[in-house]
Amino acid sequence: MQYTIALAGKGGTGKTTMAGLLIKYLVKNEKTPVLAVDADSNANLNEVLGLEVKETLGNAREEMKKGVVPGGMTKDIFMEMKMEEAVVEAPGYDLIVMGQPEGAGCYCAANTLLAGFMERLSGNYPFIVMDNEAGMEHISRLTTKNVDVLLIVTDPSRRGLQAAIRIDDLARKLNIGVGKSYVVINQAKEAPSEMALRMIADGGVELIGTVPEDRTIYDFDFNGRPTIQMPDDSASVQAAFEIFDKIVA
Repeated sequence: MQYTIALAGKGGTGKTTMAGLLIKYLVKNEKTPVLAVDADSNANLNEVLGLEVKETLGNAREEMKKGVVPGGMTKDIFMEMKMEEAVVEAPGYDLIVMGQPEGAGCYCAANTLLAGFMERLSGNYPFIVMDNEAGMEHISRLTTKNVDVLLIVTDPSRRGLQAAIRIDDLARKLNIGVGKSYVVINQAKEAPSEMALRMIADGGVELIGTVPEDRTIYDFDFNGRPTIQMPDDSASVQAAFEIFDKIVA
Protein backbone atom coordinates (compact mmCIF):
# COMPACT_ATOMS: atom_id res chain seq x y z
CA MET A 1 0.00 0.00 0.00
CA GLN A 2 1.31 3.42 -0.96
CA TYR A 3 2.12 5.82 1.90
CA THR A 4 2.45 9.54 1.23
CA ILE A 5 4.03 12.06 3.57
CA ALA A 6 3.82 15.72 2.56
CA LEU A 7 5.85 18.45 4.21
CA ALA A 8 4.85 22.08 4.45
CA GLY A 9 5.77 25.20 6.37
CA LYS A 10 6.64 28.83 5.94
CA GLY A 11 10.00 29.78 4.51
CA GLY A 12 13.05 29.32 6.66
CA THR A 13 11.68 26.60 8.94
CA GLY A 14 13.86 23.86 7.47
CA LYS A 15 11.10 21.77 5.90
CA THR A 16 13.25 20.84 2.90
CA THR A 17 16.03 19.68 5.20
CA MET A 18 13.41 17.67 7.10
CA ALA A 19 12.23 16.14 3.83
CA GLY A 20 15.80 15.10 3.08
CA LEU A 21 16.18 13.54 6.52
CA LEU A 22 12.92 11.67 6.00
CA ILE A 23 14.24 10.22 2.75
CA LYS A 24 17.47 9.31 4.56
CA TYR A 25 15.40 7.56 7.25
CA LEU A 26 13.32 5.58 4.76
CA VAL A 27 16.35 4.41 2.79
CA LYS A 28 18.24 3.50 5.97
CA ASN A 29 15.27 1.41 7.14
CA GLU A 30 14.93 -0.23 3.71
CA LYS A 31 11.47 1.22 3.10
CA THR A 32 12.22 1.60 -0.56
CA PRO A 33 11.90 2.57 -3.30
CA VAL A 34 10.93 6.13 -2.36
CA LEU A 35 9.60 8.76 -4.74
CA ALA A 36 10.78 12.20 -3.68
CA VAL A 37 8.71 15.03 -5.17
CA ASP A 38 9.92 18.61 -5.01
CA ALA A 39 6.72 20.62 -5.44
CA ASP A 40 8.25 23.87 -4.18
CA SER A 41 8.63 26.55 -6.86
CA ASN A 42 11.92 27.45 -5.14
CA ALA A 43 13.17 23.94 -5.79
CA ASN A 44 16.20 22.93 -3.72
CA LEU A 45 15.44 19.43 -2.45
CA ASN A 46 17.99 18.17 -4.97
CA GLU A 47 20.70 20.18 -3.17
CA VAL A 48 19.76 18.58 0.15
CA LEU A 49 20.03 15.19 -1.59
CA GLY A 50 23.17 16.00 -3.55
CA LEU A 51 21.56 15.42 -6.95
CA GLU A 52 21.75 17.33 -10.23
CA VAL A 53 18.45 18.14 -11.94
CA LYS A 54 18.46 18.76 -15.69
CA GLU A 55 14.73 18.57 -16.44
CA THR A 56 11.54 19.47 -14.55
CA LEU A 57 7.87 18.84 -15.19
CA GLY A 58 7.37 22.59 -15.31
CA ASN A 59 9.72 22.84 -18.26
CA ALA A 60 7.90 20.02 -20.02
CA ARG A 61 4.58 21.71 -19.39
CA GLU A 62 5.88 24.98 -20.84
CA GLU A 63 7.21 23.23 -23.94
CA MET A 64 3.87 21.55 -24.52
CA LYS A 65 2.00 24.84 -24.08
CA LYS A 66 4.27 26.48 -26.64
CA GLY A 67 3.73 23.66 -29.10
CA VAL A 68 7.28 22.31 -28.87
CA VAL A 69 6.18 18.77 -29.67
CA PRO A 70 8.05 16.81 -32.38
CA GLY A 71 6.07 16.00 -35.48
CA GLY A 72 4.28 12.67 -35.40
CA MET A 73 4.29 12.58 -31.59
CA THR A 74 1.12 13.03 -29.53
CA LYS A 75 1.09 15.25 -26.47
CA ASP A 76 0.56 12.21 -24.28
CA ILE A 77 3.66 10.46 -25.62
CA PHE A 78 5.65 13.70 -25.45
CA MET A 79 4.73 14.26 -21.79
CA GLU A 80 5.50 10.66 -20.92
CA MET A 81 8.93 10.99 -22.53
CA LYS A 82 9.64 14.28 -20.73
CA MET A 83 8.52 12.82 -17.44
CA GLU A 84 10.90 9.90 -17.79
CA GLU A 85 13.68 12.39 -18.52
CA ALA A 86 12.77 14.35 -15.38
CA VAL A 87 13.23 11.39 -13.01
CA VAL A 88 16.60 11.51 -11.24
CA GLU A 89 17.63 8.10 -9.92
CA ALA A 90 19.55 7.54 -6.69
CA PRO A 91 20.18 4.51 -4.45
CA GLY A 92 16.84 3.63 -2.83
CA TYR A 93 14.89 6.58 -4.19
CA ASP A 94 14.05 8.69 -7.23
CA LEU A 95 13.54 12.45 -7.38
CA ILE A 96 11.18 14.39 -9.58
CA VAL A 97 10.99 18.19 -9.57
CA MET A 98 7.74 19.92 -10.47
CA GLY A 99 9.44 23.21 -11.40
CA GLN A 100 8.27 26.79 -11.59
CA PRO A 101 4.62 27.83 -11.07
CA GLU A 102 2.34 28.44 -14.02
CA GLY A 103 2.47 31.59 -16.06
CA ALA A 104 -0.39 33.43 -17.68
CA GLY A 105 -3.13 31.52 -19.45
CA CYS A 106 -5.01 28.30 -18.86
CA TYR A 107 -2.97 25.21 -18.09
CA CYS A 108 -5.89 22.89 -17.37
CA ALA A 109 -5.07 20.41 -20.14
CA ALA A 110 -1.37 20.27 -19.24
CA ASN A 111 -2.17 19.90 -15.55
CA THR A 112 -4.57 17.05 -16.27
CA LEU A 113 -1.89 15.23 -18.26
CA LEU A 114 0.71 15.75 -15.56
CA ALA A 115 -1.64 14.59 -12.82
CA GLY A 116 -2.34 11.38 -14.72
CA PHE A 117 1.33 10.66 -15.32
CA MET A 118 2.19 11.43 -11.69
CA GLU A 119 -0.48 9.00 -10.53
CA ARG A 120 0.85 6.27 -12.79
CA LEU A 121 4.46 6.88 -11.81
CA SER A 122 3.76 7.00 -8.08
CA GLY A 123 2.18 3.56 -8.22
CA ASN A 124 5.69 2.10 -8.48
CA TYR A 125 6.71 3.43 -5.05
CA PRO A 126 5.47 2.29 -1.62
CA PHE A 127 6.57 5.61 -0.09
CA ILE A 128 6.23 9.14 -1.43
CA VAL A 129 7.84 12.18 0.21
CA MET A 130 6.54 15.51 -1.07
CA ASP A 131 8.21 18.82 -0.25
CA ASN A 132 5.68 21.63 -0.71
CA GLU A 133 5.27 25.36 -0.55
CA ALA A 134 3.25 26.85 2.30
CA GLY A 135 0.20 27.04 0.03
CA MET A 136 -1.40 23.67 -0.64
CA GLU A 137 -3.50 24.30 -3.74
CA HIS A 138 -0.93 22.76 -6.05
CA ILE A 139 -1.30 19.39 -4.34
CA SER A 140 -4.97 19.01 -5.21
CA ARG A 141 -4.48 20.58 -8.64
CA LEU A 142 -1.34 18.92 -9.88
CA THR A 143 0.17 16.05 -7.91
CA THR A 144 -1.83 13.98 -5.43
CA LYS A 145 -5.19 14.10 -3.69
CA ASN A 146 -4.40 11.64 -0.92
CA VAL A 147 -1.88 12.43 1.79
CA ASP A 148 -1.49 10.00 4.67
CA VAL A 149 0.53 12.41 6.79
CA LEU A 150 0.92 16.17 6.52
CA LEU A 151 4.05 17.10 8.44
CA ILE A 152 4.02 20.85 9.11
CA VAL A 153 7.44 22.17 10.02
CA THR A 154 7.68 25.37 12.06
CA ASP A 155 10.29 27.28 13.99
CA PRO A 156 9.63 28.07 17.67
CA SER A 157 8.33 31.60 16.99
CA ARG A 158 4.73 32.66 17.49
CA ARG A 159 4.39 33.66 13.84
CA GLY A 160 5.77 30.31 12.77
CA LEU A 161 3.24 28.46 14.92
CA GLN A 162 0.42 30.63 13.60
CA ALA A 163 1.49 29.87 10.02
CA ALA A 164 1.56 26.14 10.79
CA ILE A 165 -1.98 26.26 12.14
CA ARG A 166 -3.17 28.17 9.05
CA ILE A 167 -1.53 25.63 6.74
CA ASP A 168 -3.33 22.80 8.51
CA ASP A 169 -6.64 24.66 8.26
CA LEU A 170 -6.11 25.38 4.55
CA ALA A 171 -5.20 21.77 3.78
CA ARG A 172 -8.44 20.57 5.36
CA LYS A 173 -10.50 23.06 3.35
CA LEU A 174 -8.90 22.05 0.05
CA ASN A 175 -10.27 18.51 0.18
CA ILE A 176 -6.93 16.86 -0.57
CA GLY A 177 -7.60 13.90 1.70
CA VAL A 178 -5.20 14.49 4.57
CA GLY A 179 -5.18 11.48 6.87
CA LYS A 180 -3.37 13.08 9.80
CA SER A 181 -1.63 16.40 10.45
CA TYR A 182 1.32 16.87 12.78
CA VAL A 183 3.43 19.85 13.76
CA VAL A 184 7.20 19.59 14.15
CA ILE A 185 9.03 22.40 15.93
CA ASN A 186 12.41 22.68 14.24
CA GLN A 187 15.51 24.64 15.25
CA ALA A 188 14.42 24.48 18.89
CA LYS A 189 16.76 25.89 21.51
CA GLU A 190 14.63 24.64 24.39
CA ALA A 191 11.46 22.71 25.14
CA PRO A 192 8.21 24.30 23.88
CA SER A 193 6.68 26.80 26.27
CA GLU A 194 3.23 26.33 27.78
CA MET A 195 1.97 29.13 25.54
CA ALA A 196 3.29 27.36 22.43
CA LEU A 197 1.71 24.08 23.48
CA ARG A 198 -1.60 25.84 24.12
CA MET A 199 -1.51 27.51 20.68
CA ILE A 200 -0.95 24.15 18.99
CA ALA A 201 -3.70 22.44 20.99
CA ASP A 202 -6.18 25.27 20.34
CA GLY A 203 -5.31 25.08 16.63
CA GLY A 204 -6.43 21.46 16.52
CA VAL A 205 -3.12 19.97 15.44
CA GLU A 206 -0.82 17.59 17.27
CA LEU A 207 2.79 18.30 18.17
CA ILE A 208 4.69 15.15 17.27
CA GLY A 209 8.13 16.28 18.35
CA THR A 210 10.90 18.87 18.29
CA VAL A 211 14.23 18.95 16.49
CA PRO A 212 17.00 20.89 18.22
CA GLU A 213 19.08 23.61 16.66
CA ASP A 214 22.09 21.80 15.23
CA ARG A 215 25.31 23.45 14.12
CA THR A 216 26.05 20.47 11.90
CA ILE A 217 23.18 21.44 9.59
CA TYR A 218 24.56 24.96 9.16
CA ASP A 219 28.07 23.64 8.53
CA PHE A 220 26.86 21.20 5.86
CA ASP A 221 24.71 23.86 4.18
CA PHE A 222 27.42 26.54 4.22
CA ASN A 223 29.98 24.18 2.77
CA GLY A 224 27.63 22.92 0.06
CA ARG A 225 27.47 19.40 1.44
CA PRO A 226 24.17 17.46 1.04
CA THR A 227 22.49 17.34 4.43
CA ILE A 228 21.27 13.82 3.65
CA GLN A 229 24.88 12.82 4.32
CA MET A 230 24.82 14.12 7.89
CA PRO A 231 26.04 11.56 10.45
CA ASP A 232 23.36 9.46 12.14
CA ASP A 233 24.61 10.46 15.58
CA SER A 234 24.04 14.20 15.06
CA ALA A 235 21.40 15.67 17.38
CA SER A 236 19.02 16.78 14.63
CA VAL A 237 19.15 13.46 12.78
CA GLN A 238 18.46 11.49 15.95
CA ALA A 239 15.52 13.73 16.90
CA ALA A 240 14.09 13.61 13.37
CA PHE A 241 14.39 9.81 13.23
CA GLU A 242 12.48 9.51 16.53
CA ILE A 243 9.68 11.54 14.96
CA PHE A 244 9.67 9.46 11.79
CA ASP A 245 9.43 6.29 13.88
CA LYS A 246 6.01 7.55 15.00
CA ILE A 247 4.57 8.32 11.57
CA VAL A 248 6.01 5.73 9.20
CA ALA A 249 3.92 2.60 8.89
